[in-house]
Amino acid sequence: MQLTLPPEIRAFRDRVRRFLDDHLEDELRRDAARCAGVFQDYETSIRWHRILHRQGWVAPAWPEHYGGPGWDLMQRYVFASECNAAGAPALAPMGLGMCGPVLMGHGTDEQKAFYLPRILSGEDYWCQGYSEPGAGSDLASLSLRAERDGDHYILNGTKIWTTHAQHANRMFLLVRTSTEGRPQQGISFLLMDMDSPGVSVEPIAFSSGDHEVNTVFFEDVRVPVANRVGAENDGWTVAKYLLEFERGGGGAGARLEAALGRLERLAAGPASGDGSLAEDPAYRRRLSAARIDVDAVKMTEFRILSALGSGQNPGPESSILKTLGGRASQHLTEIAVDTIGCWALPHQPEARVAGSNATPVGPEGTLTPTANYLNSRALSIAGGTDEVQKGIVARLVLGL
Repeated sequence: MQLTLPPEIRAFRDRVRRFLDDHLEDELRRDAARCAGVFQDYETSIRWHRILHRQGWVAPAWPEHYGGPGWDLMQRYVFASECNAAGAPALAPMGLGMCGPVLMGHGTDEQKAFYLPRILSGEDYWCQGYSEPGAGSDLASLSLRAERDGDHYILNGTKIWTTHAQHANRMFLLVRTSTEGRPQQGISFLLMDMDSPGVSVEPIAFSSGDHEVNTVFFEDVRVPVANRVGAENDGWTVAKYLLEFERGGGGAGARLEAALGRLERLAAGPASGDGSLAEDPAYRRRLSAARIDVDAVKMTEFRILSALGSGQNPGPESSILKTLGGRASQHLTEIAVDTIGCWALPHQPEARVAGSNATPVGPEGTLTPTANYLNSRALSIAGGTDEVQKGIVARLVLGL
């Protein structure tokens, strides 16, 4: 494996660093560092989104003819690594990383022409309508009904755990259009305006104090048939395609590498008392085990990105990355809470709000570890439980 960067990639890396120095403001870095949720808060994320869009770098993985920068595999990896190392805000993945690729693979020409530019600009902000009460990882049992009425579907039912539905103006969702045959055969994939009459959003508060997910209710909501992606009752094919992008190829290794670096700095600074924790043999062993986890995620991601670079979709191997990445992230948050000791106790969600003037309690770096720990418990469930991922790997990767 080539471990040194060729000259042209080093030049590209230097260009990225100059851009980050010039455009990544201290306020954006601060608000990014205070994010304890699975996704960056809307206000911070969309500010950074628009800066990257003006530069033409907001969708590193998109082909050039759809508005992407036309970067190769190594450029995309370098860009993700440099953004994470610099503390840049994370972008919302629902449009750029999920809906966009689905439209490229399964959308009509009209759908691509309308939605893709709006995803790039940030004019459309998407949420994902998959899980329902009683239909989370068992997605095929979803029951939100879509009855055909001429050129529209009429939707009735509920979606749950819908991330950032309180901010989104669009939703991509799975609906039940038939009850005949196997459950997977009666599902369709729709695109919906969140301001449609009959849609209501109710917040779900995390134990950390964050509001990231919601319950969404549908009462006689009309969605045009033209907003269906793929054939009627073939939404399961589209959904599986999207889940591969949700579970793999999204810079997980670079994010974990940056988190590990922050953890090492915590251990060496005042947040851990006198800083001697970084020299403790037992603590060093825990960090070494975490480093092995992070390296395993990075190598798995390299394989998936290699498939993407050759024109393939991520494939079932993305389930390996989803499981390993979630476990590694949880492991790092556990060590972080132990590292800061008594500073893990103050509950101060108001100090983590973007633009807040509340003064955090405790030394630098102690504001978010507890909330990160609490919120990361969801990583072994969201996007499909670890048990589901292991079943996919067993059947489709190992052939068991």
